[in-house]
Amino acid sequence: MLPLPPSMPMPSSLTWHDGTLTDSIAAVEAAWGKVAKDIGRDPVEVISATHGKRAIDNLAQFKPSLKEHEMDNAVAEFEETILYYADAFHRRATSLSSFPSSDVSTPYGSNGSSSASSRASSLSLSRPTFATRLSEAIIARAMASTAVIDEDELDEDLDSAWKVEAESVDRSVRILPGVQRMLESIPKGRYAVATSGAKTYAYGCMTRVGITPPEITITADDKRLKAGKPAPDPFLLAAECLGFDPKKCVVVEDSPSGIRAGVASGATVIAVCTSHEREQIANCGAHYIVGNLERVRCEAVRMEGEVRLRFQIDPGREEN
Repeated sequence: MLPLPPSMPMPSSLTWHDGTLTDSIAAVEAAWGKVAKDIGRDPVEVISATHGKRAIDNLAQFKPSLKEHEMDNAVAEFEETILYYADAFHRRATSLSSFPSSDVSTPYGSNGSSSASSRASSLSLSRPTFATRLSEAIIARAMASTAVIDEDELDEDLDSAWKVEAESVDRSVRILPGVQRMLESIPKGRYAVATSGAKTYAYGCMTRVGITPPEITITADDKRLKAGKPAPDPFLLAAECLGFDPKKCVVVEDSPSGIRAGVASGATVIAVCTSHEREQIANCGAHYIVGNLERVRCEAVRMEGEVRLRFQIDPGREEN
């Protein structure tokens, strides 16, 4: 990590959406916890393995039986499950829509779902894990019935248990500190979003917190991409679409794979500790590390006859 500069004049900015602009960690953890239980894996292990990577890559790893022509639908259905978890708590008082159900996105009636868009981070040890809460919901459902039930009824009870758990925890998508000010300070057409989430998840998260997705939003299902993070392809494509040399861009990232992708693209990388502890990302190559975007300011300035973005990192204590 380089010493903090007074300012960095750059022509453009590239960002990743979840963990940098928005926080949907609770919803993604729940969706991945559901997948982990389905495939018989440890939720913490599965969540950690998928953070910052494309859903299509994670699906290929955890559910290799999926055929290539099934991937797009599989990714979209899984990401709809994430958004279901994000919305369920606040919709519980009204008529809830049916829980997303398919061969990929449900833990019952299938031989494994998987995938994620992004967002791992460790499960908090100070609160019950998703698996614990789900188990309690299933037990409660079972104790509520004294009758012997058949397999179909068991599936229905399990479906209900998933819904009960989803409605019991507030997993709403939230905008992260400093993001609104940062976006308002950047002129239109001077920043892009490059995300490991596919369009369903990426656009769903941003619009839920009032962020209008920029014209250049590179999602994981963009057919122009040959590889996802930690390969630099998403950032290289975003810079190309903006019309700037990636070496003259600033990347803001939160995940190890995203930070490495930004560094590999040649951009100046600012890492934010919004999803990982500092020690977890300290050796990923970021040029600067801050707690969140509240410490980073940006203004458009005219230099040498052109408009550039001046990034300034405010001095402050080192966040964990």
